[in-house]
Amino acid sequence: MASSKGYSGKILKVDLTTGKFEEIETEKYKSWGGGHGIGSAIFFDLCTDKTIKGTDPGNVVTLMTSPLSGTLAPSVAGRTEVQGIGIQAYPIGWFTRSNFGGRFSTQLKFAGWDGIVLVGKSPKQVWLNIINGEVKLQDATDLWGLNTRETQEEIWARVEPSKKESGWINMGVSRDSGRTTQHPAVITAGPNAEKFGPMAALVHDAGNGAGQGGFGGVFASKNLKAISVVGTGGVDIADANALMAARMWSNGYAFGGHHDDPASYTGLTSFASTPGKPLSTIQDNPAGTKSRPQGCVGCIRNCRGRTDTGKGNESQCVDFFWYDHHDVKANGHVTDASPRAADAIQLAGVNAFAVEAATLWIEQLYNKGIMGKGKKIDSNLPFDRFGSGEWAEAFINSIVTQTDIGKELCKGVAQAALAWGRLEMDTKSGILPLQEWGLPHHYDARTEVEWGYGSLLGERDINEHDFNWHVYWTPTINGLFGVEPVVSAKRLSEIFAKKTAPFNDPMMINYSDEGIYSEAMAKTVAWHRHYTRFYKQSMLFCDWAWADMVNPYGPDNEGMTSVGENKFMNAVTGGDMTFEQGMEIGRRIWNLDRAVWALQGRHRDIEKFSEYCYTTGAQPGTTTYEAPYTMPVFEDNEWSYKSVAGRVLDRQRVEDWKTLFFKLEGWDVKSGWPTRETLEKLDLANVADELEKAGKLGA
Repeated sequence: MASSKGYSGKILKVDLTTGKFEEIETEKYKSWGGGHGIGSAIFFDLCTDKTIKGTDPGNVVTLMTSPLSGTLAPSVAGRTEVQGIGIQAYPIGWFTRSNFGGRFSTQLKFAGWDGIVLVGKSPKQVWLNIINGEVKLQDATDLWGLNTRETQEEIWARVEPSKKESGWINMGVSRDSGRTTQHPAVITAGPNAEKFGPMAALVHDAGNGAGQGGFGGVFASKNLKAISVVGTGGVDIADANALMAARMWSNGYAFGGHHDDPASYTGLTSFASTPGKPLSTIQDNPAGTKSRPQGCVGCIRNCRGRTDTGKGNESQCVDFFWYDHHDVKANGHVTDASPRAADAIQLAGVNAFAVEAATLWIEQLYNKGIMGKGKKIDSNLPFDRFGSGEWAEAFINSIVTQTDIGKELCKGVAQAALAWGRLEMDTKSGILPLQEWGLPHHYDARTEVEWGYGSLLGERDINEHDFNWHVYWTPTINGLFGVEPVVSAKRLSEIFAKKTAPFNDPMMINYSDEGIYSEAMAKTVAWHRHYTRFYKQSMLFCDWAWADMVNPYGPDNEGMTSVGENKFMNAVTGGDMTFEQGMEIGRRIWNLDRAVWALQGRHRDIEKFSEYCYTTGAQPGTTTYEAPYTMPVFEDNEWSYKSVAGRVLDRQRVEDWKTLFFKLEGWDVKSGWPTRETLEKLDLANVADELEKAGKLGA
């Protein structure tokens, strides 16, 4: 990526301890692409002790954009990557990542910055104010106890006093010094987030959140409440005509290009989905609520919504799903409890996935007579109103205020289970659905194994749907409704083989009882780790639109992936990167991350799923949204879709599969650590040196 087009050229380093600011030249890190790649490289360089906890002042936190941020590239321009040592996972808070959409990355680029690096800890409570090139740390004492909405509105009022009169924010006294109609983009922690750190998210606007990792708590541990940025610049791109041509070309794969004659397709797609679907805000509001789609900067998906009631605005997916299941079960239909529950977590800045797992578990403890007033786990929450908005708000408030059961849950779900003496027994039975690293079960490792393997070998629930839409949701939905799939299992294997360079193996989507332990599945996980590390988390293509594997508007149902990503990237940067070259950068980033985890104490011996994955058959109920699993399988020399519900993982075969994966990646099979040979081939000799010094270099 030799060209500088698309980049602002500088990264803001904020030393919170001294209050001083520095500029890091982006050029030094540009070979990593952007986003996650640059964040990992900067973390490795600046965090001198990688074994510290996430609340240590030595933790280095990055918020990074990509060269595509703030451009017309579809469903990529609005995302921001957050990294640092997290505080959510158990028992080790791994170096981890989160990601959020909205306007923040665009405003950061318009202000002239490619990213922000936070080091140290402020001696007092502050917020960071960025107006173009002007940067200030300002007192946040009076903001500290405010919720996320109150915080943003107060910061808006302080940054944009001129807007009340003219509708414009003026950046200076002269006519040409810059002005904008945009509110500053603010990312903030919730009220007193240091007190519920492992559960604390960062929230931007009404519903864009960096949930996983406990970064709200990490911010608070640094005495940082929020970051506000507004800019009046732009993004210098290499070839505007090529970018516009790529955008128009991609419209042929989008609903917008076919709105008069939409495709007949039962299932879930990424880029081709109808705006506001499949998880529009309207489905999780009471009947009669009016809603319109809403999305991040430059997005064609617009997967969020805004309602005429103002409730649940910009929330989607698990923001609602953590509670709508309980709402419907208690009331027979969706009531205002669902949007109230969504608003409760957004205002408090609490991780939706964590409270989803906790709520499923708490419900069972209550039903078993273990939790409640005067019970072994005493609680005065209104369990007779479980499923109501009142219960949801009281529950979230208990976490934020560290009262009732929130006294323990504020420390994290796994940590609460440990305190109550239930961690081992409840993760063995599966009533506490923490699948790996003390983190909530999202999709099932026993069935959709690429999701589980990727999460286990990484540091968090992957939350990446590149395979999920097509290998799980679409065949499962077709099976539930008795619909013949538009794309057969055999055709699906052909499409994925074509899209998954450099492996290009049709057996990569074989989810049979044999296929999940195969070398082909090792290729699946390796491809997914490399693709997402570069294209999704470094270039910041949105997970809900990319990868575009199966697309009903594409030729023979093929999507844009392996062509589309680089078409946009090269138009913006002026480079000529191939898809395979991007995959190799992703492999480099994945190896760097793996090295950091090794320094933190990672070893193959601790990479194990929770006990229920090995002993209890997979069935819906470990989340609020799963359906019986139907997956593509290759059995008796034939492709088909088949239910794999009820499956358990074989402990020894998982270990054998890990060995296959480590060999494929070029890692030591006894430890799972990267080797010097592998790291030096990736131009990471300095990383090998640090691993060797720590006694963590693979043989």
